[in-house]
Amino acid sequence: MPPNAVSRPADSLPACGNEQELLQSKENPNASKQTGVLFEADAETNDCALAGDITQLKKADKRKLKWVWRNIILFGYLHLAALYGGYLFLFKAKWATVAFSIVLYTMGMIGITGGAHRLWAHRSYKAKWPLRLILITFNTIAFQDAAFHWARDHRVHHKYSETDADPHNATRGFFFSHVGWLLCKKHPDVVAKGKGLDLSDLRADRILMFQLKYYMILMPLACFILPTLAPMYLWNETLMNSWFVATMFRWCFQLNMTWLVNSAAHKFGGRPYDKHINPSQSPYVSAFTFGEGWHNYHHVFPWDYKTAEWGRYTLNMTTAFIDFFAKIGWAYDLKSVAPETIERRVRRTGDGSHELWGWGDKDLTEEDVKHVLFVDKTK
Repeated sequence: MPPNAVSRPADSLPACGNEQELLQSKENPNASKQTGVLFEADAETNDCALAGDITQLKKADKRKLKWVWRNIILFGYLHLAALYGGYLFLFKAKWATVAFSIVLYTMGMIGITGGAHRLWAHRSYKAKWPLRLILITFNTIAFQDAAFHWARDHRVHHKYSETDADPHNATRGFFFSHVGWLLCKKHPDVVAKGKGLDLSDLRADRILMFQLKYYMILMPLACFILPTLAPMYLWNETLMNSWFVATMFRWCFQLNMTWLVNSAAHKFGGRPYDKHINPSQSPYVSAFTFGEGWHNYHHVFPWDYKTAEWGRYTLNMTTAFIDFFAKIGWAYDLKSVAPETIERRVRRTGDGSHELWGWGDKDLTEEDVKHVLFVDKTK
């Protein structure tokens, strides 16, 4: 039996957490406010809806943005350099450099999706130290701030989604939610709510804290210096191709693909799980972010390690990555959602675009069945 195998009837109440967790939640109604992670115990209804609805707060105040010109100049250079790097990527760089850039992109994306997001921000699964070491290395290559800060801001984003406390509040428009939020000072509510979170679980992770302590040494090496030097010294690539392709283009492209989760996946697509929220289903975003585009589902059930209802690896490489390490025992306690719970939520708040109601549906394909990972299943 795998280490995460704990028997629990799929349709028993409470559907979104065990009885002890719900009792603790009722005894301490501020528990979810303290963590900011929307766990099963934070959702008190039988279809995992939050009892405290903040949809009425979704707005953007009319404050004047305070631009950070240093960031504007740096991001401006980055995108100009990436445009030139894209040209070199297609027409001038060696095949080894192109392949190296793709490998770095893959590693960095997994470091964000499987590490900062699904592991550290949402605790949707647990990882032994060798896997955490791999993920923190990949995360450093990606350079999207230290994983500690990434996870903190993402918890604020989920708990106060599309309010002034959301770091990349989508109600401010596509540009702001995509990159504009990085070009100006944070809204005071973002800072205040971030300080109110309980981040003790993150601080208890020595690997996470090691990265945070030495980030300004590790990040330049992993994201800029080594990716530039490796092509030059290993297969005699030019400095121009090494810098503009393997470093600038690769990093900028990865940033923009990740940002699409905050912008495009909060605007375009269906909302089969909850039509009352902006996050939507985007297969195109999922393709480039290894499974992060199934965003309507993710905001409804953020503790699901798959960030999606089904486990198709073609548009969710991060799930395949986690499943592989679960097979060898480095990932465990993978959390998912009972099909009955999903069906209840779809019927109550969905927009009617959901194709399947849940496990056992007559339209369920053999491919879906083959790729489903059973969590908490008894022999």
